[in-house]
Amino acid sequence: MAQVHHLTKAALGRLEEELHDLTTRGRIEVADRIERAREMGDLKENGDYHAAKDEQGHMEGRIRHLESIIENHQIVEIEETDLVGPGRLVTMSIDGDPQETYYLGSHEEGFDKARAATMTPESLLGQAINGKRLNDIVEYETPNGMKLSVTIIAVELP
Repeated sequence: MAQVHHLTKAALGRLEEELHDLTTRGRIEVADRIERAREMGDLKENGDYHAAKDEQGHMEGRIRHLESIIENHQIVEIEETDLVGPGRLVTMSIDGDPQETYYLGSHEEGFDKARAATMTPESLLGQAINGKRLNDIVEYETPNGMKLSVTIIAVELP
């Protein structure tokens, strides 16, 4: 089963625009660069050709990734609540350490990384806090088996 990507409508629109740009203008431009490089002769030692082919490979990978996200997305409806869920900023303290703030959602959302790190709802910690409320204390087991106590300090809209 494919991973579900939690996106706002604005983020989905940006990703659809990027996909359209890559599958039209992007493919045409890289094909032109490959063709110009081929005209230079020997392909074995043609740096321009190999660079263009690398660029084409990266672009096609991004296209496949965007297609997968768009095909397997869920729109996040953002409403005022103290419930932790996708599309929210969550401030928490883990085992009494200083508080940290995370944006709970897809990395493709393009959230301001200077304001908060992004945590996906599918991550282990994301699963542990999803659906919890302000001031809830959640027991969380890390991938290496450590048990941590997470206190939800704030839940807010971005």
